[in-house]
Amino acid sequence: MSKVKKKIKTIKIDVDKCNGCRACEVICSAFHANPKYSSNNPERSRIRLIRHPIKDVYLPVYAGEYAGAECMGRDKYVIDGREYDECGFCRASCPSRKLFKEPDSGLPLKCDMCEGEEEPLCVKWCINDALVCEEREEEEEEEVKPGDVEIGVESMVDKYGLQKVMDAVARMSRKD
Repeated sequence: MSKVKKKIKTIKIDVDKCNGCRACEVICSAFHANPKYSSNNPERSRIRLIRHPIKDVYLPVYAGEYAGAECMGRDKYVIDGREYDECGFCRASCPSRKLFKEPDSGLPLKCDMCEGEEEPLCVKWCINDALVCEEREEEEEEEVKPGDVEIGVESMVDKYGLQKVMDAVARMSRKD
């Protein structure tokens, strides 16, 4: 396998700048409606606000990977005297909560960074710059996907055995 550089988009969240306007939720919901922009259902949004209204603190959290099982983490966080459990900050869609599930089908949601757009729309619509899109390059192992020929040869080897396939190729190459 070879290493390849891939651009990874992330959203940096500045909690101090978020005023809780929920424009990010609205545009995300509308972008992911079917057809696009035809409706607004906050349950369809890939970004949600966790809020502490008395302290006027808002924390945008966007959907991450699906977790097939409930996690074991039950840590508690205290922010400005208020206690939060670990689930409140988790980006995963998991069996233990309703957050980040498609309202019609119940399928897990994941932020796709508004695929096809220049930048995620939640970032574009955030009037206070609480959400900022950042790109970075990461090296990853590139999985070499077999082509049609390799898949066909592998199938023939599975069915007839390597030696018979090699003998047939040798016979075919002598004909040329």
